[in-house]
Parts: sequence; structure tokens; C-alpha cells
Amino acid sequence: MVISELVQRSPIRVLDKAIHGGLKSGELGVIAAPSGIGKTSVLVQLALDKLVQDKKVIHISFNRQTDYVLVWYQDIFNAFIKKRNLQNEKDVKDDIEKNKVLMKFNQEGLSVEQILKSIRALIKDGGFNADALIIDGLDFSKITESHVATLKTFATEMGVSMWFSCTVKNGSPSEKPYDKRNIPLVIKDYAEKFAVILVMEPKQDNITMTVSKDRDSNIPEDLALKLDPKTLLILEQ
Repeated sequence: MVISELVQRSPIRVLDKAIHGGLKSGELGVIAAPSGIGKTSVLVQLALDKLVQDKKVIHISFNRQTDYVLVWYQDIFNAFIKKRNLQNEKDVKDDIEKNKVLMKFNQEGLSVEQILKSIRALIKDGGFNADALIIDGLDFSKITESHVATLKTFATEMGVSMWFSCTVKNGSPSEKPYDKRNIPLVIKDYAEKFAVILVMEPKQDNITMTVSKDRDSNIPEDLALKLDPKTLLILEQ
């Protein structure tokens, strides 16, 4: 199989169709779920979809351990090509490494502006013309509407899309972490800043995804994508 076929047959095409062409330049998207449900896996799958198209991605991690992120990239890529008999596999892997940068930050003691200054330097001064930013592990309970507005301005200025993970905490049945629109309560005060909001929920035999917000639509809609609860990979349609 050639790389164009791999891209065309990727499960990410289903997501792109559901959210009207995917996340675009200057837009913010968020994937919400409790810890351990597979948010990082989905973010890596979104990043790899860009990388195999020879686009550049910056993966920003706010988690203490980042080694597992690199393992996710390797394992998911191997899973993608396992049944595909991909031509020039080594060249594709080399291109992915060349087009990916992993940055680690500690949210404590660093302002959003300081973090964005480092990313801007990589893009502008370093000549790394990223197409997308993947931002994993940001604690939204410590983020304000002003911070998100700054991130949105940066995405527009740099011409990048930004996908975030958002961890929600499961409470009692009377304390659900989402509002009636299925918007995570932790981001509800500035949910309008996000073009797309996806929610992941564990079921008996898979993990489902729901589109809670798609630009101007706030009507929750089940997405035809599901994750394998063991591998946390998006299941093929």
C-alpha cells in the first residue's frame, strides 16, 4: 500500500467528516474524558494522521512522564501499518521523526505566555512550520477564559490547529462532570472558544466518542468512532 491509500483509509477520515472537514487552521479542539480512557492515544492518532501526510506537528506534554508518549507514537504507527504492507516503511518512519517535535512543560510556575513564547521561537526562529499543535495534560481547572483567548489568538497568528486533552473527574450520579449539552463543566465558561468538543465515554465493550460541539452546533451527536478498550486504538469502520 502507498501512503496516500493509508491516509484515505484512516479512521480519522470518519472524524473529519463528522466535524465538517476536521479541525482547521486557527481553531481549537478538545477531547474530554476521565483519566485512563485514551485521550492521549487519540491525540497521537490525530498527530500521526498529519505526520504521514508530511505535515509538521508539535506535541506539548504537561505530564511528568513523556517517555510513554514516544512509545504511543511507535506502537500506533506499527499498528497502522501492520496489515497494510506499506511501501517504503522506513522512509515514512524517518519522515515522521523529522516532522515531529515533543516539548515538555511544567504548568506550575510558567505562564501561558511563556509557554507560547517557546513554541513561537521554534516555529519562527527554528523554521519548524507546524501544521498542528497537540497539547496533552493541561490542567483546565487552572486555566481562565483569558488564557484560552490567548491560545486562540496564537493559533490564528501561527496558522495552526490546536487539539487539547481535558481530564474530567467522575463524581456521584448527581454530580455529573458535564452539563446538559454534554460540555465538560471545567471548560463551560469558555466553551465557545473551542470549535470542536469531543467527549469519550467507556462502555461495556468499547469506548464511544460524542461530538458535543461542532462550531455553532451544541447538540450532542454520537460519533461513528469507537476505541478498543484494550489497545485504545480507534477501531476501523
